[in-house]
This record gives sequence, C-alpha cells and structure tokens, in this order.
Amino acid sequence: MRPGLQTALKRLYHMRKRAWLLLIIITLGVLLAWFDLRDTHTVSPDPAARADEPGHVADHATLALYDDSGQLTQQLTSPRITHTPQQSMTRLDTPHATLIDSEQNEWHASANEGTLDGEQQQLMLSGDAHLVAPNEGWQLDTQVLYYDSQTAHAWSDSPALLQQPPQRIRAQRLDAWLDTGKVRLTDRVRGHHPPVAASAEETP
Repeated sequence: MRPGLQTALKRLYHMRKRAWLLLIIITLGVLLAWFDLRDTHTVSPDPAARADEPGHVADHATLALYDDSGQLTQQLTSPRITHTPQQSMTRLDTPHATLIDSEQNEWHASANEGTLDGEQQQLMLSGDAHLVAPNEGWQLDTQVLYYDSQTAHAWSDSPALLQQPPQRIRAQRLDAWLDTGKVRLTDRVRGHHPPVAASAEETP
C-alpha cells in the first residue's frame, strides 16, 4: 500500500471517529435538555406554598368593615397590612382598631400584631392587647384578645386585667359584649376595690 494512501486512510479513520464522538455528545445534550424541559412542565406548584404567599401588601393603610346593612362595624389602621387571598386572611402590624357597637359607640383596641379572618369576620389581637371603653371608663389589658364583629363579642382566654380607676380586677378569662356594655370575668377572679372616701360635711 502506498504511503500516501495509508496516510489518507488514517486521517479518514480519525475524522470518522471524531464525527461519531461529536454525534454522541450532541445526542446526549439533546436528551438532557429534553429531560430538563419535561421536568419543568411536569412539576406542579405546591398549593400549600401558594396559600402562604401574600397577594396584597399596603403600607400606612386603613381597612373598613361593614355589616350587611351597610353600617360601619370596624375600622383598622396599621403601618403595614398584608392580605393572603387564598386563606382569606389579613395580617396587621401594630394595629389600632375602632370597634363600633349597635348604638354607634366607639371602642378602641390595639396590640403588637393583628390577624383578621375574612370568612369568620373575626379579629385577633396579640401581644400587649388593650381594649378601651371611653364611655364606660374602663380598660382591658391582656395578651391575646379576640373580637367577633357579627356578635360584637370580645373575649380573652389569657390572664386579663380590667381597670376602672381606682378599681382593678384580674381573671383568667374575660368576656365583653359591646352592644350591651356587659363584662364577665371568670376563673381566679381577684379584685382591688379601695373604699370610697366619705365626702366632707358642708359647714354652715
């Protein structure tokens, strides 16, 4: 065999070998890309993860709630309100709530955090929660306070302090009905009721 022909055959062999290697690499690349694309299309979003995603965030906002007749029942103000529509839940930072009873009297509530359940129309205030009745002259202090706007019922299952100076009453549970102004304290009720000072008699 001529040397030139032998050299040409060797070059052809090496070229065919390189071409096969290149074809194998290209085939592997196409297969990997197809598998990645298939995995991307087949992976469905996690419903639980999506349920925790906030849908709306508002800074320095006011949220007003009305009853079926169009009467204002609550007004919530907060430096930051986060609403999650999948859970019908609204979270509020350092909220201040104005609660309005059937006689249009205003009651004021505040706390470190707040959560409003849109379906149940129930407000939860947690962390140094306070409820003040300006017309009644008393204030409630507790850690977790719940309020149902449909029944105008506020309650706390955590230790609560009810103050109407100079009187103070502590209890493990407290219920307050805003429409009637009735307050009920239960479990380990302890109170401080200083005697009322007798008024001085008028001198002639």
